[in-house]
Amino acid sequence: MGTFDPRLFGARWADTYDEWSADIMDDKGAVDALADLAEGGPVLEFGVGTGRLAVPLAERGVEIVGVDISPEMLAKLREKTSAVTIVEADMTTVSLEREFSLAFIAFNSIFVLTTQEDQVTLFRNAAAHLRPGGRFVLETVVVDPPSPDRGKMAVVQVEEDRLILAGGLIDRATSLYTGTWVAMEPTGTKFYPISGRHVTHHEMDLMARLAGLELEHRWADWHGGAFGPKSELHVSIYRKPLSP
Repeated sequence: MGTFDPRLFGARWADTYDEWSADIMDDKGAVDALADLAEGGPVLEFGVGTGRLAVPLAERGVEIVGVDISPEMLAKLREKTSAVTIVEADMTTVSLEREFSLAFIAFNSIFVLTTQEDQVTLFRNAAAHLRPGGRFVLETVVVDPPSPDRGKMAVVQVEEDRLILAGGLIDRATSLYTGTWVAMEPTGTKFYPISGRHVTHHEMDLMARLAGLELEHRWADWHGGAFGPKSELHVSIYRKPLSP
């Protein structure tokens, strides 16, 4: 498997991201929960992308700073609003020299980081940007142990003149997923890479401890549903202690 450039995701996905994500994610539930968790304070979003969540948060009067490495994604965000402070940077190393009441990274975006070291660094960077008592929130699918098969292909969407497929492989040694969505249309075929390192919620808990954060809640959805053995999604909320 080759090395995945996270900039490629934004370059390929920027034009279609909003359309394809609309039916997959609970934007309203996420915005409601994040606004409540911020408790009126400033918010930092890592991997802000096209502003799927940042824009409606800003419309509610939340002060929000969005960080992303993709100029293509950020260009789409700038077309929507000037109410979000935009920072083009690597979310693992960006330093904004201020503190926030809430930092978050939404649907599977931590997976775009390709190594465990980078993911740990993200947790530490989030903690460094939180005020005492502040929260770091992550949303991902529940990661199952890698299976011995070679991979899976799924039909995502079928239209009269368009078929969208998704498939990929996972390296059982590193948890690195290499995949793509494929859109087949009369004008041709386009590929949309979606790769990175899968990380379980159990591993996130250890990363949080390394960053000095404590697990406050784990929900099965943005509405605070109980997390359990059959949950397919998790929203994990970590809190920075009020005192060292």
